[in-house]
Amino acid sequence: MITPVPVTFSSLILIALLVADVPPNSQALLPGSETHTLSIAHTAGDAHLNGLQARYKALSAQLSRLKPQQPYILVDTARNHLYVKRRQEVVLDALASTGSGIILDKPGEGNDQWVFDTPRGEFLVQSKLTDPAWVKPDWAFIEEGEEIPKNPADRVEEGVLGEYALGFGKGYFIHGTLYTRLLGKNVTHGCIRLNDGDLKRVYTFARVGTPIIIF
Repeated sequence: MITPVPVTFSSLILIALLVADVPPNSQALLPGSETHTLSIAHTAGDAHLNGLQARYKALSAQLSRLKPQQPYILVDTARNHLYVKRRQEVVLDALASTGSGIILDKPGEGNDQWVFDTPRGEFLVQSKLTDPAWVKPDWAFIEEGEEIPKNPADRVEEGVLGEYALGFGKGYFIHGTLYTRLLGKNVTHGCIRLNDGDLKRVYTFARVGTPIIIF
């Protein structure tokens, strides 16, 4: 019997990969040319397979207990996909864009930099906005070779984030995009972009407090 150990939601992916390597109904293919050797190998192979299947079942049960009980959002930044999940059911599989990983030096002395990655880990939907306006941060002007405005009103840009946005902390949002041709690519400054239809479905599905797991 395997004693369960505490695992956070962000460990779900690792556990899933581990258990996925050993299908519960898999059959062992055992080499051998002599009957006696084959019999011994078969016995050893069966014992090993039975052990792996027992481990699979234990890890699967533990994984099931660790999954959020309520519906949740799962974001795969490597494949650039966002999933809405309800337990085992995939409610939505949406093509997304996530952080580019590009590094931009901050102005002035020192070695400070902006790194445009989508954060990994466990988050919650903290806010839901309709018709959001983008308040452009300093890096947006530096990236374009423009001066940073002193008037806060000069930072506001309408119509670039789509009809909805879901905030999950530290200025990061799930929002729309004008550049749908770039969906499926790592091109953002850290936010998660969706097309209009998928964004509306995620916005309708999610509540403040809905878990978001990003890996």
